[in-house]
Amino acid sequence: MIEYIRGELADLSPALAVVDANGVGYALNISLNTYTAIQGTKGVKLYVHEAIVTGGRDDSYTLYGFATQQERALYRMLITVSGVGANTARMILSSVTPAELCNVIANGDEKMLKSVKGIGLKTAQRIIVDLKDKIMSSGIADEFRVGTKDGGAPAVDTAVRDEVVSALTMLGFSPAPSAKVVSAILAEQPSLPVEQVVKLALKQIK
Repeated sequence: MIEYIRGELADLSPALAVVDANGVGYALNISLNTYTAIQGTKGVKLYVHEAIVTGGRDDSYTLYGFATQQERALYRMLITVSGVGANTARMILSSVTPAELCNVIANGDEKMLKSVKGIGLKTAQRIIVDLKDKIMSSGIADEFRVGTKDGGAPAVDTAVRDEVVSALTMLGFSPAPSAKVVSAILAEQPSLPVEQVVKLALKQIK
């Protein structure tokens, strides 16, 4: 089992990080929170969750990377909930910060969870019921009360748009409707950084 990968950040997008560790490039799926944490750095250490799917026509082996052990712990809790798969869990952690997620679950905020693409009322309720006690007893909520890093330097509009559409495509959305939503967001708020545009787009794409 891989616990973490430490190396040079070879490539980075809001949905994927490639880490060069001793000459081997590891592609890790990441959340926007991790993207924000490692943006602008050269040397990184990402905590790994391995997803191995076997028994079907196409076996798969996917790595997910997290800037902190706490975010990885939240991710692992989320995927234990019925109806929450790997991609949905990553989308949740791309829509809210870990600290916000802890507060959402602790306060039973179904409305906030339902705003995430793919999360319906029943799934939102299951997340709250299944994880509320786990999050409170694990101490994760207390650890995340420390401030989180925001922002990132905004790029020119076209660069931001293209990067956001690419990230949304990697998350499973069609490029054309994604581009339409992203363009509308940037038209109203042209100075937003990539991760903020992705968060807004995740709540608006139908």
